[in-house]
Amino acid sequence: MSILIKPIITEKATNDSEVNNRYSFVVNNKSNKIEIKDAVESAYGVSVQKVRTMNVRPDRRTRYTKTGIVTGKTSAFKKAIVQLAEGETIDLYANL
Repeated sequence: MSILIKPIITEKATNDSEVNNRYSFVVNNKSNKIEIKDAVESAYGVSVQKVRTMNVRPDRRTRYTKTGIVTGKTSAFKKAIVQLAEGETIDLYANL
């Protein structure tokens, strides 16, 4: 079971990493802050100061089509924002 699923690369997350040295990841729903900290430190070789987590709720959508009303929802996931120590960075684009 992998704890880190993928990094979040959006405008907001990229700006947060450049300005405040915080990086965002999609993580396993069952993982806690200590497991996330250990996984980031071992995967990227950095020291983590703080970990913030949040459960992102699913978005529900309703569409009106010729055949009737179609409802659906996206998957819920857990997001972790990791604050690194001063002077350390993670290069997320190195493995692409």
